[in-house]
Amino acid sequence: MVFREAFAKQRQKFEDILAKNGLSSTPPPVPSASKPPYNPNLQQSLGPPPPPYWQADFSPSNPVTANFRPDLGAGGWGNNEAQTYVSRPENAFHAQGNALVLRAIAASHLPPEERYTSTRFNTHATLGRAQGFVTATLTAPCARGIWPAFWLLPSEPFAWPTDGEVDIFEAWNASRTNHACLHWGHFTPADAKKHRVAETPLPELGMRAYRFGWAWEQPPSGDGGRCVWYVDGVPVMRASRPPGTRRFEDWRVVLNIAMGGDVCNKTIPADGVYDFVVHELKFCEEPEGGWPKFEQDWGYAAEGHTM
Repeated sequence: MVFREAFAKQRQKFEDILAKNGLSSTPPPVPSASKPPYNPNLQQSLGPPPPPYWQADFSPSNPVTANFRPDLGAGGWGNNEAQTYVSRPENAFHAQGNALVLRAIAASHLPPEERYTSTRFNTHATLGRAQGFVTATLTAPCARGIWPAFWLLPSEPFAWPTDGEVDIFEAWNASRTNHACLHWGHFTPADAKKHRVAETPLPELGMRAYRFGWAWEQPPSGDGGRCVWYVDGVPVMRASRPPGTRRFEDWRVVLNIAMGGDVCNKTIPADGVYDFVVHELKFCEEPEGGWPKFEQDWGYAAEGHTM
């Protein structure tokens, strides 16, 4: 005990001397190896946005078909969906403030072919670059039986799924969760590894706009390449381009609202109007923050998990 007391007094004198000189014997904390939690409300300041090489014109005087080609028809669309995709002004129009509105309408009292109508659009423009960044600012509906999506497919004709599919934003059946996906296989046990998926909470989905983005880079020709998915500037998933999939120069953006179907657990939406508002859609030469930040984001973002 005497030794401990003498040691404690000497230790205190040592600490007092260090304190007078602005020092401490306590080592600084070791930085955590884990990543900070994703904050869905985080708006990163990255300087001015990158200039677009293509941007959709949502002026009220501009027809929606100037930017998009509609897909039409019913038939379930591979997922037993309820909607019929139509090309009607009540289902797709440019609103004041230069926004595109894709409107799904549920009216169960109408004849079967008219009960559930919606819109599915493909951009006339292809990505057209070996590398770049596609981004959209979206206010999406959040309701049971409703499935809005912002995604990409190769230009027709293409072989699905081997040519590939990229989902930048999709949320369904009132779940406030984004599913960022890369698919190049069937939904079978044998192809389970040919899917990469990351889920991101969107607690304010249906109440505010979110900014979604996807950056890609490839060699000048052939296979290889990398992709990073973003929500409000935060990298949420990374994935390598699978061998044998189509090069991204040939891909187009798809915007749609599906209704019911297997993904929505066969839930039919209540009668009403569901608006998917596209405030901005553009293709840029580089992601927000430039390609040096893409390299940082590649190191930060998690690999998508298999299904």
